[in-house]
Amino acid sequence: MAVSYKRLFHLLIERDMTTSQLQHKAGFSSNIVPRMKQNDYISLDTIESICRALGCGVDDILEFVPNEVERGEHND
Repeated sequence: MAVSYKRLFHLLIERDMTTSQLQHKAGFSSNIVPRMKQNDYISLDTIESICRALGCGVDDILEFVPNEVERGEHND
């Protein structure tokens, strides 16, 4: 399974909040936002700090999605 942070970016738009504002409020480093935009791994501590800063749950900011191999869409 892969992780998608699309829900987080939609939530930020709904709240009229920039990623820089979130970074400041949640207290994480600047390299985290590009990693989330690429749906790369971020630590559970960072996810927790984002949820606390936004007052939301994990399922409000991320979702698990099947990767290509699990969906049967691999190149042979």
